[in-house]
Amino acid sequence: MDVLLIGTAFVFGLAAQRLRLPPLVGFLLAGFILQAFGQTGGEALRIISDLGVTLLLFSIGLKLRVRSLARPEIWAGTSIHASLIIGLFTPILLGVSVLVGRAAGLDWSTALLLAFGMSFSSTVFAVKSLSENGDMGSMHGRISIGILIMQDILAVLFLTFSTGKIPSPWSIAVIAALIAARPALGWLLGRSGHGELVTLCGLFMAVVVGAAGFEAVGLKSDLGALFVGILVGYHPASKELGKSLNGITDLLLVGFFLQVGLEGGVSWMSLGWAGFMILLLPIKSVAFFLLLTRFHLRARTAWMSAMTLSTYSEFGLIVMALGVGKGWIGPDWLVAMAIALSISFLIVAPLNRRAEKLYDPISDWLKRFQTKGRHPDDLPIREKGEQIAIFGMGRVGLAVYHALEQRFPGRVIGFDRDPKSVAIHREAERNVMLADATDSDFWEKVRPRDDIDLVVLTMPKHSANIHAIETLNRHDFAGVVAASGKFNEEIQQLRALGVDTAFNLYAEAGANFANHVYNVFNQQRPDLTQGSWKARPERTD
Repeated sequence: MDVLLIGTAFVFGLAAQRLRLPPLVGFLLAGFILQAFGQTGGEALRIISDLGVTLLLFSIGLKLRVRSLARPEIWAGTSIHASLIIGLFTPILLGVSVLVGRAAGLDWSTALLLAFGMSFSSTVFAVKSLSENGDMGSMHGRISIGILIMQDILAVLFLTFSTGKIPSPWSIAVIAALIAARPALGWLLGRSGHGELVTLCGLFMAVVVGAAGFEAVGLKSDLGALFVGILVGYHPASKELGKSLNGITDLLLVGFFLQVGLEGGVSWMSLGWAGFMILLLPIKSVAFFLLLTRFHLRARTAWMSAMTLSTYSEFGLIVMALGVGKGWIGPDWLVAMAIALSISFLIVAPLNRRAEKLYDPISDWLKRFQTKGRHPDDLPIREKGEQIAIFGMGRVGLAVYHALEQRFPGRVIGFDRDPKSVAIHREAERNVMLADATDSDFWEKVRPRDDIDLVVLTMPKHSANIHAIETLNRHDFAGVVAASGKFNEEIQQLRALGVDTAFNLYAEAGANFANHVYNVFNQQRPDLTQGSWKARPERTD
């Protein structure tokens, strides 16, 4: 059974990747096909799936800044969107169920529950999609994650009160103790080094400290993992911790997508209602787009965020399961939600991959919905006419910035997606601004004024560099493009897209290190580097 699950998931995931689709589409299809042949996931797959979601929320917490949740587009946008969807979907569901003559016990209260479950978007899908596209650090990525966290908090609050299980009075004490233990958690992380121990430290914090700690006092375990992730996200080693958990989390989430595909038995009624839920899905997307533009976000940012959030959610499944367990709704509704969730993934995954290409032809029309006023994180205004742009101001980008600034003073500007990183660079009096190389509006804005002559792409995610090059190609960028990669296949892919030069960080770092060693050696022992190196006598022992 386990062999069949692993083999089928790999074959379909590989097929999806070869078709330039996210592998998760293949995992979902694998689950559907296995379910059609009578296979079930079992307890082991459920545990793997739950652990994957727990680690995912812990990883989100590492990158989340609580201050971002206080932004109006996050907390107000989430609340208003949920209210709109519930208000629209409730009468629609009730009306259609009456018209088809199969209400299945559906009344206003149960229709309200269904609409509430349908108002959520999938955190797992969004994070996977943003990560695969290299958009986790982009503005629309940060907004999407913020909205999803607010939705998760709403869902956890609903589940806590609706089950009738009041959290233990010790819950406040546990939360206070974790906050007080923040320095100790940071100390543990700092002493864990750089190998497998730092990964194990992350598992300990997510599963033992966070998930088990919250569950022990009647709180949602996933919320505990998220909370602990936020607590240790300040630590300098948190980025390394997140990277060390990426592979494990991705592997465990294969179980989640398989589990979704294997969920429940299919009936004609559940298929019909799932299809109707899919017909309602564009309403969610349009509502997100219109709401986000009301908060002075550009049409492009609102469009990309809406595309990311245009799915149904795993929390919707949990809400439906609660309704079935309480006898509020029939089991067909749970199956219908599982099918609708899976189909929404299958539809939105390829659209997300092409979201920027879909935006460009209709950008002028979409911009009509923008409101007056500029968002503080909007496009930068370049006043100095810089001609060399570096995108991605991490360690590599910073080194490139210093080298080029010495040769071309006043003509270099750095861009980064992360507001925190930009603030640090600006405090150091570097010419760095907040911007995204994949943003079509950015290139539309700079081209009519003063073209940038050289673009250097040093973003840590290879997919982000690829996405940026594709954007440059669509906008007929005429300057020189240089990009960095870590592996030979990445360099080949960059060159196939037409970059002028591609730099292999690992290979070139070795060559540069060898040159540095030679220069030092030449200074100290010039006699040995100028052809007078004598051969050592052979050993006779």
